[in-house]
Amino acid sequence: MNDTAINNFLSHPMNRRSMLSRCGMGFGALGLTSLLHDEGLLGAVNPLAPKQPHFEGKAKSVIWIFVNGGPSHVDTWDYKPALEKMDGKTLDGFDRFTGFFADAVGGILKSPFKFTQRGQCGKYVSRIFPRLGEHVDKMSFIHSGYTESNNHSPALFMMNCGLPRMGFPCVGSWATYGLGSIGRELPAFVVMSDPLGRGLPKGHAANWGAGFLPSVYQGTHFRPKGDPIDNLHRPKEQDTSRQRRQLDLLAQLNRQDYAKHPHEEELDARIESFELAYRMQTSAPEVLDLSSEPEHLKNLYGLGVGKSRHFAAQCMMARRLVERGTRFVQIYSGGMENQRSWDGHNDIKGNHTGFAQETDQPIAGLLTDLGQRGLLDDTLVIWAGEFGRLPVAQKAAKPGRDHNPHCFTAWMAGGGVKGGFSYGQSDEIGHKAAVDKVHVNDFHATILHLLGFDHKRLTYYHNGLERRLTVVAGEVIRPILA
Repeated sequence: MNDTAINNFLSHPMNRRSMLSRCGMGFGALGLTSLLHDEGLLGAVNPLAPKQPHFEGKAKSVIWIFVNGGPSHVDTWDYKPALEKMDGKTLDGFDRFTGFFADAVGGILKSPFKFTQRGQCGKYVSRIFPRLGEHVDKMSFIHSGYTESNNHSPALFMMNCGLPRMGFPCVGSWATYGLGSIGRELPAFVVMSDPLGRGLPKGHAANWGAGFLPSVYQGTHFRPKGDPIDNLHRPKEQDTSRQRRQLDLLAQLNRQDYAKHPHEEELDARIESFELAYRMQTSAPEVLDLSSEPEHLKNLYGLGVGKSRHFAAQCMMARRLVERGTRFVQIYSGGMENQRSWDGHNDIKGNHTGFAQETDQPIAGLLTDLGQRGLLDDTLVIWAGEFGRLPVAQKAAKPGRDHNPHCFTAWMAGGGVKGGFSYGQSDEIGHKAAVDKVHVNDFHATILHLLGFDHKRLTYYHNGLERRLTVVAGEVIRPILA
């Protein structure tokens, strides 16, 4: 230090606060900055802060059981006795390119499953859902859904994002963008993929991506094996204080960069992702540990049962997440394609029986558990895939069914929908939606309405347009609203 610097130092004595600020490399100021940021006093807005919807919605969170691969509506929830009468007959005027395998079209195929009436509403339900059939009085069925593609990837994007191509925000991202997050310790939007090593759905993470919305709103994928997310546990050599100081410094540097480049929204998302990861190392291990759950609840979900135990764990975890403030949980039943999902091209009986055995008890347990806790009133549970299946056979050693974009069945429960109610109708054999047709945009508009949003007003400005989930269409399915 030269003489000038020494004289300047001596002529400007430091008090204790100044000394700590200078000698501590500013970490005290960083701590203060962090506290001010948490209180929203720095001018920076937390993109995941809770927000008010357009009106008071009945649902505060969503659990979507995504029946990946395209479940057959005529073998699950849409009873068609005419199929049995017409079994083996040729469907006159049928367009063999409706499905995906034009050269394997056979005659009309009756359902291999017996249907029985269930609940006070007398809903006909396939025998593959013995436990879910007990809950039909809680469900609103939509029997007249239709979509725009007969191919898995575009149909998945359509059902998730409102358009049959990638690059657009999914429903969970729109919901999180509109509502923010209730809790700060867990992701606002969680996705769980098939737990038995059968892979991700076609299109992979684009199905839960944020598209042109800030990436902070994209889904957090929980891996089905091992730690659900990377770096869930803090390194042994690093204590909480040291990690907190590192993150504070990193946040300050990122904010300085953000101030110079305010249009770089990825920076804001990066800051929030670091903070969320830090908070999750404290909170997430407890949420993901199901050992504390009582035995009677584990049995309710089927957690100890062979075929259902993996999906049961995911359903129980979904309840624990929404209970702690997660807005949107999506659970995929089924993996990549064909026999690894509900994509029953071959042996529709064996395919659907297997996947129903994995999911029937866990979903029924979820509905029971949510109801017992009073959570079903404000949690919307959805059961839906990307399309339905054809009433004609796909030729194989054991006949299956090809893709059907013209008709699918979905149901919703809780979260402001009527129970024991059926809306819309397919034609006599379930080939096409016939009465009160429901486009995917209508389906999305209804989900957003139940969360408190006018789907035409929940928009984001991108490339010169006010974008929305429902594109330029969509009507709320009001008859199913409670």
